[in-house]
Amino acid sequence: MPVSATLCYGRHPSQVIHVRQPDTDADAPFPVAVLLHGGWWRDRFDTRLMEPIAADLAEAGWLVWNIEYRRTGEDGGGWPQTLDDVRAALDLLNARLHDGAEPGDAARVVGIGHSAGGHLALMAAPGSPLTQVVGLAPVTDLRTSLDEGLGEGAVADFLGPDPSPALVEDATPLKRIPVGTPQLVVHGSRDDRVPAGQSRAYVEAARGAGDRVDYVELSDADHFVVIDPSHASWRSVREWLGAR
Repeated sequence: MPVSATLCYGRHPSQVIHVRQPDTDADAPFPVAVLLHGGWWRDRFDTRLMEPIAADLAEAGWLVWNIEYRRTGEDGGGWPQTLDDVRAALDLLNARLHDGAEPGDAARVVGIGHSAGGHLALMAAPGSPLTQVVGLAPVTDLRTSLDEGLGEGAVADFLGPDPSPALVEDATPLKRIPVGTPQLVVHGSRDDRVPAGQSRAYVEAARGAGDRVDYVELSDADHFVVIDPSHASWRSVREWLGAR
């Protein structure tokens, strides 16, 4: 199913949302999925990473917003402007849901982010229209990621060279709990891009802070199969969404 509309939430070419209407004869309002792609916030990656999931959800009756944002490189992204973009897109969604411009259910708006997109979903959730968050191999600890050079130095590109401890903490989901929104975190134990230990530590801390967090770790999954609709990891997401 092709993208049915492209919306702009700003003047920059990357401040766009690719919208898929649900492929169903059911009546509105429809559950809404907000997709945030990964790629270590870099401009060589874009919304196409989430297109298979977008198509799967639209076929299942979801209204899908696949959000693009300014990324590092030549795109003008970084901290905090990348997160500002996601928040601006969510503000637009909230407005369109409440004025009837979108046939979505404001009581069921799920943010689904992969890798760096998972980081953005968790960071943007408080105060947003998101009612649930799904993190697929999310980046939740920027200090560890920076110190270990994950993503070929992606955190330094995102935050700037030699970021202060306070800046790193401010941009880290692990340090911004509780989120206050029910969450599902899915990670593969074979992930060599974002180690599953980040999710284990995040889930433990978030639960300790009072968040409702479910965790699924798959022994046969790497960093990228979690965005493959045919893989067991995505089936676990669909089951979790269906139960709610």
